[in-house]
Amino acid sequence: MKLLITGATGLVGRAIVELSNKHGIPVNYLTTSKDKIVSNENFQGFYWNPEKNKIDLDCFEGVTSIINLAGSNIAERWTAEYKNQILYSRINSLKTLNYALGKIDTQEITTFVSASAIGVYPSSLDHLYTEEDKVVDDSFIGEVVQKWEEEVDALSHFGFPVAKIRIGLVLSKDGGMLPKLSRPIKSFVGTTFGKGKQWQSWIHIGDLAKLFLFVVENKLEGIYNGVAPNPVTHKKMVRELAKVFKVPLILPRIPRFTMKLILGEMSDLLFASQRVSSKKISEEGFVFDYPNIGNALDFFYKGD
Repeated sequence: MKLLITGATGLVGRAIVELSNKHGIPVNYLTTSKDKIVSNENFQGFYWNPEKNKIDLDCFEGVTSIINLAGSNIAERWTAEYKNQILYSRINSLKTLNYALGKIDTQEITTFVSASAIGVYPSSLDHLYTEEDKVVDDSFIGEVVQKWEEEVDALSHFGFPVAKIRIGLVLSKDGGMLPKLSRPIKSFVGTTFGKGKQWQSWIHIGDLAKLFLFVVENKLEGIYNGVAPNPVTHKKMVRELAKVFKVPLILPRIPRFTMKLILGEMSDLLFASQRVSSKKISEEGFVFDYPNIGNALDFFYKGD
């Protein structure tokens, strides 16, 4: 097996590359920065520019599976310009891959797996979402995920299995939400956003990397939720972090309108509530190393 990964230098991409290396799986990767191209026996970079539909077709040499993680970070202030970047960085990447795959012999490619997001599900305090739910959240993120997944589905005509992994809140010390949430708690100034009743469907970065490779190796297709089996409320998440650091939570909660003033529309990410099921991927035989929030946080912070 040999992988081609887009977004390999991002948080999730780095974890997949590291796990692939441990298993002796060589990786080709695409980058928009020529300065980030490196070459060694198991890790080879290639240049592409999805905005201009440019791609080095040599990136497909020997590749049997493709993992697509390309897309701008959603955790930046949502100006009108940046919202376009969030959407089209995902759309243009997939269109460029579609174009490039049409130029090569795809007989050796056995699967295509793309990132997606649980933000497609409407915010709800009581519904448990599965992959069978078709309703789309009436929000900017809902729109992005819907269009993103439509571009993924457009690759189905090549005949290889196409899978979409709807990723939840990724827990990692190296980036994402966790360091931003843990720092104030560790400094005795942590609190909750709103009442803290919003559900957070999370996943340990190690489990997410393993899940991507599991889907590749088993040639799965369709939608799979990339979340741990036991989602928690935001209040529970904050309390578990405080327990790990052995600190009290003494500040009043932060109301929604305050975060709206600070972050604008992007503040919706802090208050969205999605309780999402991982049953489908578990039924395929996937086993989570970190099914509970307590052992996941202990992995990152025990001894800190």
